[in-house]
Formats: sequence, C-alpha cells, structure tokens
Amino acid sequence: MCGYGYGWGNGWGGGGILMTVLMFVLLVAVIVAIIFAVRHLSGSASPHHRGGPGPEGMRAEDRLADRFARGEVDEDEFRQRMTLLREHR
Repeated sequence: MCGYGYGWGNGWGGGGILMTVLMFVLLVAVIVAIIFAVRHLSGSASPHHRGGPGPEGMRAEDRLADRFARGEVDEDEFRQRMTLLREHR
C-alpha cells in the first residue's frame, strides 16, 4: 500500500522539504543574478547613475570650476561665485 505517491512525502522521503527549500533558494539566486547582469550590462550600475561624479552628482564648486574651464564664466565671476558658495556651506 506504500507505492509511489501514497507514502509520507509522496515518495520523496524526508528530503522532500529540503529539496523544495533548496530549489526555492536556487530560483531566487538565479533571479538576482539575472537582475545584476542586466543592470551591469545596461550601465545602470555606473557611478553616474548612483549620484557619483556625473553632472547631477557634482558639487556646486566642481560644477562652477567646470564652467570656468569651458569658458562659460570669466575669472571675476568665478571668484565671486566661489566665494559666495564657500560662505554659505
């Protein structure tokens, strides 16, 4: 009367619960690996997207120095604005 499908654990024995848990952990690990691979390959894990040294993540002083280096502001305006930025930290 203890054929397959009728015994305790449907014939899997005591390892059925362990195998179910391990299969779930493996499935979660595969999903997480796929997410990280897609983020890495798409470039969304770069410092620019995390608020690093990209234009959005630059400090105001760095942004002003960058504008000065490109010639968008002259030396007098650069010094005035830099002084103002440092006073209001």
